Amino acid sequence: MKKYIFGVLIAMMFSLPAFAQWDVKTQQELQTRMNEVGFNLLNSSRIEHRLIFKTINRVYTRDMYSDVSSVNRTVWVKPEIIPYIDSDDELAAVLSHQISHGVDTYEGVFRGYISILNYWVAPSKYDEKADMRAVDYMVNAGYNPLAIIVVMNKLGKQYRYDILSNHDLITRRMMKIYQHIYTKYPAILAENEYKDNIYYQNFLLTSRKNRLKFQNKIENNQQGKIKYDY
Repeated sequence: MKKYIFGVLIAMMFSLPAFAQWDVKTQQELQTRMNEVGFNLLNSSRIEHRLIFKTINRVYTRDMYSDVSSVNRTVWVKPEIIPYIDSDDELAAVLSHQISHGVDTYEGVFRGYISILNYWVAPSKYDEKADMRAVDYMVNAGYNPLAIIVVMNKLGKQYRYDILSNHDLITRRMMKIYQHIYTKYPAILAENEYKDNIYYQNFLLTSRKNRLKFQNKIENNQQGKIKYDY
């Protein structure tokens, strides 16, 4: 009987999803995971531009916890993010978005030196581009892109109007990511590892009206973009 119980416990341990076993606690451990996850993302999507990954305590960041330098192509992440990240999937969600911005720094004149101006002029456009790319990068590397929604739901500030932040509202960004996954990678939603995750469940709760809009578009074969609610 004891052997049976022990065997069941072992089986349960190995059947837990990978995101339940993340144990990063220090800045050095975060740096190690960033290197492994970051370069996995780069290699899996065959990104031919060099980027490096670094944790740093004090740096100006648009997103508070992460950013990318357009000068030296470094993806920065603050160690303060550690309590909010529960898996390699979620770390990949943070890095993949910034990798997209990093790839953009190679585009344009002067070897992309002034590419940052494009972001300043149209931040919402480039954030949406980075969100969609992030999904693709994560799928290519074997990570679950629903983690992007989970991380955004934990960390994203919810402003009243887009104009106050120069970015799309987090609620709208999460819905566009959900729509992209639903359209391009439906199997991920069908075999949803995050269905019992409290942060993902909260997204389902707060996005109910927007998901009904999306479902209505599908059922009625409507064209054009959906204007998601606040």
